Amino acid sequence: MAAVSAVTVLSGAPPRAFDRKDAAVIDPAAHARLVGLQAAAAGLDAKGVLTLALNEFPGKAAVVSSFGSESAVLLHMLCGIDPNAPVLFLNTGKLFGETLRYRDRLQDQLGLGDVRSLAPHPIDRATRDPEGTLWSRDTDACCNFRKVVPLKRALAGFDAQITGRKRFQTRDRAGMQTVEYFEGRFRFNPLADWPQADLDAYMTEHDLPRHPLVEDGYPSIGCMPCTRRVQTGEGYRDGRWSGLDKDECGIHGLDGEGI
Repeated sequence: MAAVSAVTVLSGAPPRAFDRKDAAVIDPAAHARLVGLQAAAAGLDAKGVLTLALNEFPGKAAVVSSFGSESAVLLHMLCGIDPNAPVLFLNTGKLFGETLRYRDRLQDQLGLGDVRSLAPHPIDRATRDPEGTLWSRDTDACCNFRKVVPLKRALAGFDAQITGRKRFQTRDRAGMQTVEYFEGRFRFNPLADWPQADLDAYMTEHDLPRHPLVEDGYPSIGCMPCTRRVQTGEGYRDGRWSGLDKDECGIHGLDGEGI
């Protein structure tokens, strides 16, 4: 990894959080561990990176899963290593019913032993969105209290999180690393370099159930009010927050940020 003061800007992508001038300085000990983890992850396959995360942070690493279109891949790998590792799922109160049923199906079929459904705090719901229509006026505010705040609260007891993000998904994710440091904890992205074809092949090889909305034209699935079908010729995430200059809900940073 480059020295702390270095700035690396990927062509066509914004600087990562640690590269920006306004970025907070990481603790030297955490930085040293990050460098070590990145070196250890180099050359490992996805399952190897996942194993590294769980072994380095026993009982202190959690998988963050949307139970979306490709979530079964990482969750299947997880069950081959530790089916009782915590899986954090954001039940925003605005999800498709298909997603909730898919979560239950995967939990049962894969044998996930510790799926934790996170919800907005009742007080936040009552004060910030009493009518449930905030999404139509301020999507960022809606994502913040329904996703960002509950996840931050749930991650408080963990030293590392594991995500299913991939570089192909958005321009801002194109520069993410396999191991990062974000908001005071380590973040592992085992599937970072997986293309869609490899994800599809893995699901076929292991006979994993597909999210029912994928065949209905939803390659990327979020909350129901802010997700639509993708039309022919559109991109993978064009159905999310359609018509808005928004690509991220904020739980991974507004620009996919991470050191």
